[in-house]
Amino acid sequence: MAREQFNDLLWFLAVAEDRSFTRAAARLGISQSTLSHTIKRLETRMGVLLLNRTTCSVSPTEAGERLQQSLAPRFAEIEAEMAAIMDYRDKPAGRVRITLSDHALRTVVWPKLRHVLADYPDLRVEFSVDSAFRDIVGSGFDAGVRLGESIQQDMVAVRIGPDWRMRAVATPGYLARHGTPHHPRDLVGHDCINIRLMTAGGLYAWEFARDGKELRVRVGGQLTFNGSYETVEAALAGYGIAYAPDDIVADQIASGRLVAVLDDWSPPFPGYYIYYPSRRQDLPAFRLVVEALRHRG
Repeated sequence: MAREQFNDLLWFLAVAEDRSFTRAAARLGISQSTLSHTIKRLETRMGVLLLNRTTCSVSPTEAGERLQQSLAPRFAEIEAEMAAIMDYRDKPAGRVRITLSDHALRTVVWPKLRHVLADYPDLRVEFSVDSAFRDIVGSGFDAGVRLGESIQQDMVAVRIGPDWRMRAVATPGYLARHGTPHHPRDLVGHDCINIRLMTAGGLYAWEFARDGKELRVRVGGQLTFNGSYETVEAALAGYGIAYAPDDIVADQIASGRLVAVLDDWSPPFPGYYIYYPSRRQDLPAFRLVVEALRHRG
């Protein structure tokens, strides 16, 4: 294989991972037309369609998915070896790609990493913010950040944050007009602000527990978002009851702008972990990131 063809494969991986020519081109630092021409050339050379293209989306074909799954680990190994060689430098260098939720980024990851990055200018960290449970190896990520209960068993997991809990909240005005729910089942008669999970496209069923009894409630209302911060803003505007992480709503509860309900049904649970395949822990730049994030409370 000619050396320039390796670039074609790398560019294909970027499009397959990002599901977008626009985002992949921006990440690669090339024009979208150049990228599109390169992928077409690769498909012509291989004699098979690798990507399904519509006006709204890009996704791998069956052949493209097989190529992606085959290439991603191999290029990751090459990148890992290059990073290991960089260990001979005075300071760790290299790129670390992490998939995580907006809440994890804002409350745990960024507050810890921003100070480290200033001391290591050759360390590059890329954050991909979403709530989907990604195949981090197949998608080209070095690590993911999720709640401990949702991590695959074949991954190394390091705790990076404290316990926290979800809290149902609404404005005093909303509760005065519609009443206060005293049991999770009472939420069915209220305007609730939903969250749509990216993983399967379904709405999040609010999870409650008390005295060893677990209960999930599917709620309804006028608004649905795919992020917790937006649900809290809608609750503050009086559109109903939101269910959000405690640290997002703590200040509003303390000030009286929001009122917590059903607190006795919302116990704490284990917080965020960074998870990754075992081979990543030998890389200096990656070890630096993990140690900076490690929870020491």
